[in-house]
Amino acid sequence: MREFHIGGHRIADDTDAYVIAEIGHNHGGSLEQAEALFRMAAEAGASAAKLQKRDNKSLFTRAMYDQPYTGRNSYGPTYGAHREALEFGLDEYKHLSGVAAELGIDFFSTAFDLPSVDFLAELDLAAIKIASADLTNTPLLRYAAQTGKALVVSTGGATMAEVRRACEAILPINTNLALLQCTAIYPATPEDLNLSVIQTFREEFPEVVVGFSGHDLGPEASLLAYALGARVVEKHITLDQTLPGTDHAFSLNPVELAELTAGLRRAKAALGSPIKRCSETEAPAVRKMGKKLVAARALPAGHKLTAEDIACKSPGDGLKPYQLEQVIGMTLSVSLTEDDAILPDHLAAGDALTALIESEAGTHAD
Repeated sequence: MREFHIGGHRIADDTDAYVIAEIGHNHGGSLEQAEALFRMAAEAGASAAKLQKRDNKSLFTRAMYDQPYTGRNSYGPTYGAHREALEFGLDEYKHLSGVAAELGIDFFSTAFDLPSVDFLAELDLAAIKIASADLTNTPLLRYAAQTGKALVVSTGGATMAEVRRACEAILPINTNLALLQCTAIYPATPEDLNLSVIQTFREEFPEVVVGFSGHDLGPEASLLAYALGARVVEKHITLDQTLPGTDHAFSLNPVELAELTAGLRRAKAALGSPIKRCSETEAPAVRKMGKKLVAARALPAGHKLTAEDIACKSPGDGLKPYQLEQVIGMTLSVSLTEDDAILPDHLAAGDALTALIESEAGTHAD
């Protein structure tokens, strides 16, 4: 059975969705803003809050680090300065770990490089996330897998061959993996999402929990993803969708995040059991609207039943219409008036007929 364990949670086909509130850099470099987002995530019913961790000087080439970066979404004059302004260190992570513990939610982060894996592993966070851009970074995948931490891996922009290669790098080392269908478009339209890939992943990796990392607007696609078998759902969150920053516009606000978590719980309830049967709550309606076999007119004891002797009428609290052929040709052991139910006890065939009818009823009940 596919299972994924993160924090104190067991995630499997029979569980609720594990909802990751992706903060990313929507905190704008403010610890106060980050804490507010953690509290919003918990209040809205998310399972975890997530950040992103980069060792910027080792991650980027010097040219990329030093290139000018200006505009509404910039937090510094160069790309390196911008990224450093958004980066949290040990003190901030320790503080937010305490906040998450207080709120009863998990806290983890995306590692974009080897030093960041070390940083997160030493903090003993609940998991390590690998971003879509690093799906082909097998050295990073193996390094993160060796920590023994739960791994959440996104697959945006990847081919199936690249997804297989990533799983082949991780699974021999660490089987505690959640694999997320993702589209590397910001924001993504419904036509971009390809949610059917969730089923492809489930078939290809029968022991791996599959999820959905959505950059789409609103919660609707996540509910569809759950119905298709996604049990980890990641969505970006914000306190204000108009704030500067590339992610705010497609992030969920507090109301939308609450709608998502509530909707996912309803989706689980709506999926229910895969076994088709009449439930206890359906039974009254089935009885009221269903049909049973009754005498079409007054019939004497000893009468051999014909099709003209039998009618199908409500309520459906007796023999079912599909049992008509078993009853035709049987002899009544009692007299019946019009609309009297025809029951096994009324038929001369006795226990053998009763067993046949009950067997037939059991077959149809399934």
